[in-house]
Amino acid sequence: MKKKLFLILATTFLAMQIHANEGASLQIPAEISPSGDTIGLAFLHDVYIYPKMRFKNKKQERFYWRTVRDVKKTLPYAKILAKEMEKTNELMQNMSRRQKRKFWKQYEKLLFQRYEGSFRDMTASQGQMLMKLIDRESGETSYDVIQMYKGTLAANFWQGLAKMFGNDLKAEYDGSDKDKMTERIILLVEAGQL
Repeated sequence: MKKKLFLILATTFLAMQIHANEGASLQIPAEISPSGDTIGLAFLHDVYIYPKMRFKNKKQERFYWRTVRDVKKTLPYAKILAKEMEKTNELMQNMSRRQKRKFWKQYEKLLFQRYEGSFRDMTASQGQMLMKLIDRESGETSYDVIQMYKGTLAANFWQGLAKMFGNDLKAEYDGSDKDKMTERIILLVEAGQL
């Protein structure tokens, strides 16, 4: 473990030296000790170490790599949408019901213009993954989100439609149990390891 840490730190320091020697202005964060020495600081990403994936058959391996593909495509959108929801909730907090409806119609048009093309290119499995990841990022199920912005009638309609195709908008993301593999993939993707 000490050898790996030393190797990582030495590589980082060497990369900073090479970059600095190329003439680029490089600002290295530093800390000055009580004795007056300057110590360079480097902030590294978390490194996650999992046992190697073992697949029982090709079908299981294809499912894993399809999940990796879906997470890589939908995770950025889930993060953006969670921030948009937070911002929208703050804006709508002090509005009357009529103002909320008017605001939401305009905002919905803006969202469609911005994201419709990207969402139309998604597969059904990527849409399902997006619903899971929105729940992970915002703490709200898809049903709750629809109910919050469009009302209970619309939420029940979309829940019924989802049930016809074998989905459930009320299903919650559970990274410690049923979505354990997805959580592992998310952590590895965020750390740049996958």
